[in-house]
Amino acid sequence: MIDIARRFPENPLVVPKDLSPSSEGLAIICLFNPGAFTFEGKTWLVARVAEGIARKPEVISFPAINDQGKTEIVEIPLNDPELIANDPRKLSYKGLGYLTTISHLRLLCSDNGVDFYEPEGYGPLTGQGTHEKFGIEDCRVTKIDDTFYLTYTAVSDNGVGVGLRLTRDWKNFEHKGMIFPPHNKDCAIFDEKINGKFYALHRPVSIEVGGKYIWLAESSDGLQWGNHQCIVKTRTGLWDSARVGAGAAPIKTPYGWLEIYHGANAEHHYALGAFLMDLENPAKIISRTIEPIMVPREEYEISGFFGNVVFTNGHIVNGDEVTIYYGAADESICGAKFSIQEILSLLREL
Repeated sequence: MIDIARRFPENPLVVPKDLSPSSEGLAIICLFNPGAFTFEGKTWLVARVAEGIARKPEVISFPAINDQGKTEIVEIPLNDPELIANDPRKLSYKGLGYLTTISHLRLLCSDNGVDFYEPEGYGPLTGQGTHEKFGIEDCRVTKIDDTFYLTYTAVSDNGVGVGLRLTRDWKNFEHKGMIFPPHNKDCAIFDEKINGKFYALHRPVSIEVGGKYIWLAESSDGLQWGNHQCIVKTRTGLWDSARVGAGAAPIKTPYGWLEIYHGANAEHHYALGAFLMDLENPAKIISRTIEPIMVPREEYEISGFFGNVVFTNGHIVNGDEVTIYYGAADESICGAKFSIQEILSLLREL
């Protein structure tokens, strides 16, 4: 498969041991899938921090939110016949689903785009309210005028949907609640209005009929969304045969809106590809890559918490160069550079 990514030689850039857990008794299991933006002359990441319990013999332990909204530790014997735990990310017990970790978001910044640290005065973003009681994940950042729009996956026992927060200074946030109800995720708002309207990519899930496809929605205010259209589907026999989902906000080019997206096959191997949308009517797909533009190939992408994964929901654009920050094997944060023109050259008309 084609891979045109120029990976940072410093990869992985940030790993779980670089940060401290949010509370005693928890351990950072994964640090990955960051949103990315520039602010006050620096490169910033909104990193997903997934915390769990250190492994113990003969039991599986995981954090869960009780009815009082507090985190408690649940332990289940590995030989319990009602336990189904064949995926490191989730499990089923007595017919109910649980995550093996609970996620929150942390801000990291860098003067050079490579060396990241936690800045003082910027606290973590944690789940708020009923729809976020099991955590928030995979933030995407869009700036329109002087406002940053943060879309993220909100998790609770009600399901998985898309939450929205707004900020101008990254210290004060407006919590707008859930803008796409369960089951939905991978929401990326365009960083420019089109004919006076907000546009967003999102990924609802149809279990019985349909699949895990990329949809387009529009809005007059960025809060109420409608005119939903399915625009990109999975492709049988290719690298994105099982699911597709948006990466970060589409990149505006003279030829159309360029979206770097993720796809996965039946073996849960995640890679990156691209497609191009019409500038005035983004529901019209002009072209799409046949082969991926980046595949898991380095050891830190192949082996980890959930191996064979490259997944991005954050990038920084500088002329023809786009720097993506991505989660590798669902465990660490890495960086890679691409030429926008080179990506465009690999697109094929539909």
